[in-house]
Amino acid sequence: MSSYEILTERRDFLRAAKASHARAPGFVIQGRRRAAGEGDSALRVGFTCSKKVGNAVARNRAKRRLREAAREVLPQAGKPGWDYVLIGLHGKTAARPWPLLLEDLRAALLRLHGTS
Repeated sequence: MSSYEILTERRDFLRAAKASHARAPGFVIQGRRRAAGEGDSALRVGFTCSKKVGNAVARNRAKRRLREAAREVLPQAGKPGWDYVLIGLHGKTAARPWPLLLEDLRAALLRLHGTS
């Protein structure tokens, strides 16, 4: 069981797209603090890769890596009451060495929260 919920509704992705973002070498992360009336205080995360990332195999590999990175990093570095969207990048998300991808996510979350 994960310590976060998965974003599935388009409106949540659109709200995150209008909020802050941080670029990392292997991905882009968007994040926003939810308003008081927008549900519980659980941490929520969504994943997306456009067709620019590649064919279905490449997109799925990139999303798998982003999901696993979020599973490892967000319980410690994420904040309750926030929505995050991780966006895969062509030729970068799947090729980035694993330890660097994890460190990129930690650093991007610090920038997103304004604590860098």
